[in-house]
Amino acid sequence: MRVSLTTFVTMDGVMQSPGAPEEDPRDGFDLGGWLPPHFDEETGQYMNEVFDQAGAFLLGRITYEAMAGFWPTVTDPGNRVGTQLNSLPKYVATTTTKDLSWPGSVPLSGDIAQKVAEFKRTPGRELQIHGSGALARSLMGQDLIDAYRLVVFPVVLGRGQRLFADGVPPTTMRLVDSQTTGRGVVMHTYEAAGRPAFGSVLPEDS
Repeated sequence: MRVSLTTFVTMDGVMQSPGAPEEDPRDGFDLGGWLPPHFDEETGQYMNEVFDQAGAFLLGRITYEAMAGFWPTVTDPGNRVGTQLNSLPKYVATTTTKDLSWPGSVPLSGDIAQKVAEFKRTPGRELQIHGSGALARSLMGQDLIDAYRLVVFPVVLGRGQRLFADGVPPTTMRLVDSQTTGRGVVMHTYEAAGRPAFGSVLPEDS
């Protein structure tokens, strides 16, 4: 089972509270809701195609709570994202939330990296992480994420939680797909390609 991460980010890498001001106001963040003015039909179609590849979901607690507050109410079978989220298993990395009311939700605690490694050894469609920055960063450190889908919005915020925060392991990425919408949203898909190589632009005799 391949593990993928799909995340909405600003041009300066902020991933916090994209959907609404009240979504994730941690640390006094007051710039939430930066996604809706730029989300268009092309972005929606791209996300449909991403969710079509899911076999299960792995979510951090905060992302799970945000999704669980909305998606269970979406019952239209024509809504491909809602259909996948409501029908497929949702594994939630949490040490505090055990009572998960969204049908199909399973709490995960203990060594999450070990559990994800076990998932990777089983056949199936993608184990998809959406948002869930702290969870994603912990798995980056264990080289457990195979593909990164970064949906980049034409916004610069200057503050807020970033996906690639200080301390993530140096990694080379291989670009395997790139698309752009009419509103300037850019969807890059990368695959992890090992540790970076380093060199110098200076002449050898300098």
